[in-house]
Amino acid sequence: MSERSDAVCELKTSTARAGIALGSNLGDRLARLRAARASLSRLPGVERPLLTSAVYETEPVGCEPDAPEFLNAVIEIGYAGSAHKLLRALGKIETAGGRSRAHARNASRTLDLDLLYFGDQTISESDLELPHPRLHERRFVLEPLAEIRPDLVLPRATDNVAELLRRLPESRPLLRVTSEW
Repeated sequence: MSERSDAVCELKTSTARAGIALGSNLGDRLARLRAARASLSRLPGVERPLLTSAVYETEPVGCEPDAPEFLNAVIEIGYAGSAHKLLRALGKIETAGGRSRAHARNASRTLDLDLLYFGDQTISESDLELPHPRLHERRFVLEPLAEIRPDLVLPRATDNVAELLRRLPESRPLLRVTSEW
């Protein structure tokens, strides 16, 4: 095997820490987040530890008028596979959680799973951008992420997650719903 082939095999089999944002604003929101977390923990290639933030109730951002409040959380997993493979698995979990693949962007949803980061990878493709391009603007993502990984410095960033959170403009505080879910 060539040196390049060895490097490609090593990339495919190494474990990356991956951050995933979970959100729901339709139906039994907490039950959907719990089911998604359970599905994530059972994915082939997921390794421990599984880091889980508390669940927060948050205002809908960019949704239709009178959209219900969201429940949001962030989970970090170890994943032995590619970012694209994990993204496909997240799509299957969303579908199992009642989300249509033809779902309108920023509309209310039963389940939303966003891949926030995947190790130190930077990807800019039509179906996947890492780190997530709006992560640094979203309190509903940064606050739960800062709870589990305050010192994390994302690719392309110079400041850690806690500092990114501190720099956000003042807004309505997130309501912590539960730590045990």
